[in-house]
Amino acid sequence: MRTQAERAREFRALHERPGIFVMPNPWDAGTAKLFGSLGFEALATTSFGLANALGRVDGTLAVSREELIANCREIAQATELPVNADLENGYADDPKKAAEIIRMAAETGVVGGSIEDATGNDAKPIYDFNLAVERVAAAAEAAHSLPFPFTFTARAENFLHGRRDLDDTVRRLQAFAKAGADVLYAPGLRDLATIRQVAAAVSKPINVVMSAADPDITTQQLADAGVKRISVGGALSRLAYAAVRDAALAMRDQGSYQWVREAMPAKDLKGIFSAPRAP
Repeated sequence: MRTQAERAREFRALHERPGIFVMPNPWDAGTAKLFGSLGFEALATTSFGLANALGRVDGTLAVSREELIANCREIAQATELPVNADLENGYADDPKKAAEIIRMAAETGVVGGSIEDATGNDAKPIYDFNLAVERVAAAAEAAHSLPFPFTFTARAENFLHGRRDLDDTVRRLQAFAKAGADVLYAPGLRDLATIRQVAAAVSKPINVVMSAADPDITTQQLADAGVKRISVGGALSRLAYAAVRDAALAMRDQGSYQWVREAMPAKDLKGIFSAPRAP
């Protein structure tokens, strides 16, 4: 079994080597084990997927800090792969208080995590620039004080909150890099030209989430655009719900159980779930 420090170094190496890598987003131990069995090199939690699993409408802080941390632990312990955590906005406005979630996440076994500049306040959805940078600096300090190389990602949330201001988004990402972020992330970018522009404007590895981008874009195109890693947010969770909904409607409306043929065989799931848990 690999230690947390070994997984942390492995995760950092994925960002430093040439090329791109893909992180699917599990929302529980079962999906973590499933994705881990498929040859991926790292995983990332999803607050959207967790909110779905809890039957809640996704939104900033729809999931409590305690629930999020418990989910991080569940996923990190279900796999030997490096796990990156979606840590929302740190559950505090104050930089040092928000940064405390980095230590809490690290104690669950994850080896990386992101903090966003969204406030959770619909009236003012994005933190002012200076406060956003202070929050990143505090989180980076907390991440880099850990006894292993925790990879800290800073998120600029403009495009998810109706602020389609590319100049401000790039300005924030550049400032976040100077403040100590290891990886940069602007969820909500949709087209390849914009993604390429953002990647060219920053000096740190960039993450793109394909749940919001044009689905016709390929991994190779993103690599050519300068993207280092890809995640999919809650999209796989939404896909799972769609498949279950369609099967349920077939039962209700057509009396049909043809969908059983598409279900994973129990023996395959048994093989995946019998894998040992991480320490």
